[in-house]
Amino acid sequence: MINQVTLVGRLTKDPELRYTVEGKAVLNITLALNRHYRNAQGEFDADFVLCTLWNKVAENTAKYCSKGSIVGIMGRIQTRNYENHDGKRVYVTEVIAVSVKFMGGRTKDERPAVSSQPAG
Repeated sequence: MINQVTLVGRLTKDPELRYTVEGKAVLNITLALNRHYRNAQGEFDADFVLCTLWNKVAENTAKYCSKGSIVGIMGRIQTRNYENHDGKRVYVTEVIAVSVKFMGGRTKDERPAVSSQPAG
């Protein structure tokens, strides 16, 4: 079985880095991915994909990217679920990033584009 995905898209908002109680960096981002065909109104539709980044990959992405930045993500698809405040089961499908490549667009502080790969 293969569970591997590669996406290239734009960040829909500025990254907000968080840390777990164990001290691990975690970053949730949403990528806007344009479709390659036009809808009935002649416009391109987009898909919005939730991605979760961990550790150094998360820290580097938060440091160098901002809303509108173009990034390439390689990772795997994961589905999880939880019970919300109303007691309803909520299912979330997301991409767990293994690596992120900064491809240009709006980077923070006009820093040059760099690549972020996990150590090891």
